[in-house]
Amino acid sequence: MASTLEVISPADSQPLLTRPFASHADIDAVLERSREAFRHWRRVPLQERVRLVLKFVDCFVAKKDAVAKEITQQMGRPIRYTAGEVRGFEQRARYAAAIAASALADYEPEEAAGAPAPLKRYIRREPVGPVLILASWNYPYLVSVNGVVPALLAGNTVVLKQSPQTPLCAERFADAFQEAGLPDGVFQYLHITHEAVPHAIQHPATAYVNYTGSMEGGLAVQKAAAGRFIGVGLELGGKDPAYVRSDADLEHAVEQLVDGAFFNSGQSCCGIERIYVASEVYDQFVEKFTALAKQYKLGDPLDPEVTLGPMVRAQNADNVRAHIQDALERGAQGLVDPALFPASKPGTPYLAPQVLVNVDHTMRVMKEETFGPVVGVMKVASDEEAVRLMNDSSYGLTASIWTRDTAIGERIGDQLETGTVFTNRCDYVDPALAWTGAKDSGRGCTLSKFGFDALTRPKSYNINVGPQ
Repeated sequence: MASTLEVISPADSQPLLTRPFASHADIDAVLERSREAFRHWRRVPLQERVRLVLKFVDCFVAKKDAVAKEITQQMGRPIRYTAGEVRGFEQRARYAAAIAASALADYEPEEAAGAPAPLKRYIRREPVGPVLILASWNYPYLVSVNGVVPALLAGNTVVLKQSPQTPLCAERFADAFQEAGLPDGVFQYLHITHEAVPHAIQHPATAYVNYTGSMEGGLAVQKAAAGRFIGVGLELGGKDPAYVRSDADLEHAVEQLVDGAFFNSGQSCCGIERIYVASEVYDQFVEKFTALAKQYKLGDPLDPEVTLGPMVRAQNADNVRAHIQDALERGAQGLVDPALFPASKPGTPYLAPQVLVNVDHTMRVMKEETFGPVVGVMKVASDEEAVRLMNDSSYGLTASIWTRDTAIGERIGDQLETGTVFTNRCDYVDPALAWTGAKDSGRGCTLSKFGFDALTRPKSYNINVGPQ
C-alpha cells in the first residue's frame, strides 16, 4: 500500500504535490476527536453555528483567485471557468445557512383529538454525530459543500476525505474554518487511500457517510457500511439524456446542450451524454450542434483563451476513446475531425470533443457512463419513443426536455425515471431543489431543506402539562 499521495497535474502530466497518507491509527485518532468535539458542538446554538459557517464562507471566498488556480492545476478545468466553482460554492453555502432555522425547526403536530390531558408534543431534529464525507474530484468544492455545510449547521461534526486528485481542497476548507474560529475537532480532513476507506466507515464513531463518485465506488461504500446501523448517502453516476422536440427553440437548445455535453471536458455527473431529436428538426440540429462543438479551443488549462482542458487522467481519456471506437466499429459516424484539435493526442489526457450520429443502444457510448467530451445523437419519431429511450438506462440522475410548450415538457417529465427533470435548461444544480438520483444514480439527497433530513434524526417529545 502506498504511503504517499502524489498528484499528477493533467495540464502537463508532471508531479504537482505530495502528501503523506494517514495510517489506520491516524484515522482512529481523527474520528475519536470528531466524536469528542460532537459532544460540545451539538449544544452550540444554531445561530452561532450559522455565524461561524458564514464567517468560514467569507474567509474562503477571500482566497478565490488562488483556489481557482489550484482547481485548474489539480484536475484540469480551464482557468477561465474555475472561479465559477467558487461562486457556486458560496451560493450553496449561504443558501443552506439561510434556510437552516426553518429546515431544522421543531415540528408541532395538531392537537390530539380526545387527549385525556393537555399535552405538549413536538418532534426535534437531532444531529446524528460525526459525518464522513467522501468527495469527488470533478467539482471538488461544489460536491464537498453539499455535505459539509448542512452537516455542521445541523450540529454534526465532519471529517472530509477529498479525492486523491484534489487534496488541496480539503486543506483549503480546514484553513478557512480555522480562520473563522471553528472549535477544534469540529471539521477535520483525512488523506487516505481507497483501501483505507472501509476502516473509516466501520469506525464506531462514524455516524453517517456521504459519498459522491462512481457506481462501483458506491457499491464499495455500501458494502463497507454493511453490518452497521448508519445512514449512507450515495450520489453516483449518470447517463443523462436530452430530448429536443420539433417545437424547440433550436438556437437556444444547441447552445445549452453543447455546453452541457462538453463543459468540464464532459466530466460531470449531470452532463449531457445522449441526445434524442425529433426527426423534423434532426438534420438542422445536428448541423448547428456540430458547428458549435468545433469552436472549442483545446489546450493548456492555465491559458485564459482555452475553453476545453485535458481530462483528469490519461486513463480516463483512454476510456472515452474506447467508447468512441466501439461506436465507430458498430456503424456510428463521428462528425468532428480530431485533426481540428492538434492538442488531442493518444496516451494523453487531451481529447478532442466528438459528436456521434448513427448511434443506437447496443453501443457503450449510449449505455455506459462515458464521462468525457463525447455525445451521441439519435433521431426519434415521437414523444413516446423519446421517453422509452431516455428511460432505457440503468442510471437516472437528470434529464432535459426542449420545447416551447412547457406544459408538454412537464407531462413528459412525469414519465422520466430521474431525480431531476429540466425543461429548456440542463446541467445545473439549484440549491433550493433536492439533488437526488433514481436507479443506479444513487439514493438519498443533498441540497434544499430535504438535504438536512439524512443528517438528523427525529426525536419525539410527549409531555403531559396538565395537573399532576
